[in-house]
Amino acid sequence: MFNQKYIHIHNAALNVTAKFVATAEGTALAYGSLVFMALLPIFFGALRSVTCSKSKNAADMPETITSRDAARFPIIASCTLFGLYLFFKVFSQEYINLLLSVYFFALGVLAMSHTMSPLMSRIFPDSFPNKQFQLLFTQGSGESKEEIVNYEFDTKNLVCLVISSVVGVWYLLKKHWIANNLFGLAFALNGVELLHLNNVSTGCILLGGLFVYDVFWVFGTNVMVTVARSFEAPIKLVFPQDLLEKGLDASNFAMLGLGDIVIPGIFIALLLRFDVSLKKNSRTYFYSSFLAYIFGLGLTIFVMHTFKHAQPALLYLVPACIGFPVLVALLKGELTEMFSEHAFLHVTTTSGAGHANKEKGETVPK
Repeated sequence: MFNQKYIHIHNAALNVTAKFVATAEGTALAYGSLVFMALLPIFFGALRSVTCSKSKNAADMPETITSRDAARFPIIASCTLFGLYLFFKVFSQEYINLLLSVYFFALGVLAMSHTMSPLMSRIFPDSFPNKQFQLLFTQGSGESKEEIVNYEFDTKNLVCLVISSVVGVWYLLKKHWIANNLFGLAFALNGVELLHLNNVSTGCILLGGLFVYDVFWVFGTNVMVTVARSFEAPIKLVFPQDLLEKGLDASNFAMLGLGDIVIPGIFIALLLRFDVSLKKNSRTYFYSSFLAYIFGLGLTIFVMHTFKHAQPALLYLVPACIGFPVLVALLKGELTEMFSEHAFLHVTTTSGAGHANKEKGETVPK
């Protein structure tokens, strides 16, 4: 799904729609739900990133983000963000969002299908008639024949595709916030699972660069907030603060950009793979960074609620997600190993997450 080096996700700061006074209960429910939804793709995406590393051949691995990619990312993200801002200023917002809706409909269906596939494999009984299919497109003939598309799938994948398409049509027609969140969660989980940093140093470069990016575009200009409010696409998770008053038809939302989930999430997933590579049957770095994310996101919400102003979430998430694991590494005397370029390229065993390593007896947390 996200098999490209750059992920075009824009970090929308936590924010609320104006001219609405939320109740304390509504605010607590909205923020609590956002935190819970943010944790789901990080936790399960990290576990699936380990499975991905174990079960695929090197040629089939997702593209790894290198230090050069990480250094370029904030520049590319800034150009994309400002380009969208200019588009919304010059062209009709209605037509832009119409094109984006169709684009994200296709992406969302594929992302959600990929997310649901492992679950469907567990739900369907072994007796289910699961037929295999292959979609093959070639160019030319004879010795000059070249494969353009070679995609293998089965009946379970088709069931996932049908369910995802129903959600996609719902989103396309109604733009309902639940459909938005289903697609958003699928995008985030796919991003955490399939975007692999090659080492901790690269992760620090990426998070550090996006730290500056987030602070500049939120505090320095109104560009990010304007795009986040104008951009009708599942690039953010939303939850209504007036849900208790209006039910599912609520319309005053708190929001969290997917970038504030995926970017720290791929770093947390990296630390889980580092834990696995240490072969100590311990997940210290994963859990410390996961708790750091909860702390950083909670601090973001507290500051935003206190000062009534949009906050760049990475301002608080980056120091927490880097600082906590580094402190743990210092205390354990593993700082050099953590920042070693070859400490944990990929887990080379072929078993999946949650299965025991035959040699060391290690397991990935479920």
